[in-house]
Amino acid sequence: MSTVAELLNNHVTLAVECVDRVYLNGYVPTLQASGQLVTFLTRHRGNPIPSPALLNKMGQQFNAHLDQFAATTGLTPVHFKRKERKDDIAAEHRAKFTKTEGVYLIGVAQEKSNSFKGSTKHDQSCDFARVLVTYDRQSVFVNHYYYYFVDQDFGPGFIKVCSYAPYPIKVCINGHEWAKRQLDKEGIAYESLDNGFKSCANPDRLQDLCDDFGQKHILRLLDKWLAILPMPLTKEDRAAGYDYRLSIWQLEISRTQVFDVPVHGREFFEEVIRENLDLGRPDRINLLFDRKIIATTPGVFRTRVIEHGVHPSLHVEYKSCHVKQYFKENHALRTETTINNPDDFYIGKDLSNLPKLWILGAKSIGGFSTSNMSVSFAPCLRARWSQSPTRPSHPTDNGSLHCASTTLVRTRSGRASL
Repeated sequence: MSTVAELLNNHVTLAVECVDRVYLNGYVPTLQASGQLVTFLTRHRGNPIPSPALLNKMGQQFNAHLDQFAATTGLTPVHFKRKERKDDIAAEHRAKFTKTEGVYLIGVAQEKSNSFKGSTKHDQSCDFARVLVTYDRQSVFVNHYYYYFVDQDFGPGFIKVCSYAPYPIKVCINGHEWAKRQLDKEGIAYESLDNGFKSCANPDRLQDLCDDFGQKHILRLLDKWLAILPMPLTKEDRAAGYDYRLSIWQLEISRTQVFDVPVHGREFFEEVIRENLDLGRPDRINLLFDRKIIATTPGVFRTRVIEHGVHPSLHVEYKSCHVKQYFKENHALRTETTINNPDDFYIGKDLSNLPKLWILGAKSIGGFSTSNMSVSFAPCLRARWSQSPTRPSHPTDNGSLHCASTTLVRTRSGRASL
């Protein structure tokens, strides 16, 4: 009798595990408190008074550099409208970009930021004139600038810059796109599957490259583009200790299993859904995460099956973490773990913790592994695949799955309701 693992060994032509989307928060550790800002303006910049007008001057200089950069690259900044999908607009501009590297879009959007606001007042407690300057952090809507680029090592990505102090940034890249560029450099042929792989001439080398991806590559990318792009903080500022540190805002780890016959993968996935509708329950969540759920554990733990037409996807949630499995582009079984808050697992957000989060994400993906699943459907699939290898890869509406959900919600009292 065939096990599920044996079935996959016989019908999966490529299996790749890789970091997918990485969304990073960049901040300057020495510019987070009002006293640090005063030190920056006086001791570092050499101003006798830390006047708020100095920040306005920095903003003007930044805008001037941005205008010069836009003129040099021949780009006109695009002002994003509210609720407009920025990724769609970027994709349109990227399709027209023919260079191997460079910025292809500068976007501008008014977004909320926790920025410094300064105020001045005259001190009446002494005989001589004295001005008191104070700074505090406030939530304000300010301009953010999106630099969408194509990098020779990373492919497409973007860096978002806040124009107000303390000048935080966001960095968005994709590990699969990085791996593709490395294969190109080594002359290894492959076929893309959206942000993934459909085939590769050297699968072992591909997995080695994916395993090698890490902090050193990301920091090298950041240093490179900070030296190219207009930024509120100059290279002299960064050299003096006002440099960016990266933390993990969102991390996606994925496993892609490409089937020899697409219909086999679709049928396998539908059986997996039926076998794992209760995977998000507290008594089974430890298959995905090494966590014990008790009566006082806050959060929502649930399994959902969502259908878009005849394309179902399986979703398991643990706190702010999300594990998703679906059949990608009718060729591959894709399992993705999205970590939105490393604190859910008592792991720090600093980029140096990327290896720990990768191991955690890989374990959650392994929870969907067939070695942990019931193999009751293996004989059925074996017989079906051997008899009908050329069945259509798209089921009819009558054969599609109905939406199902298993949800456990923790109330404030700690009692569970299903």
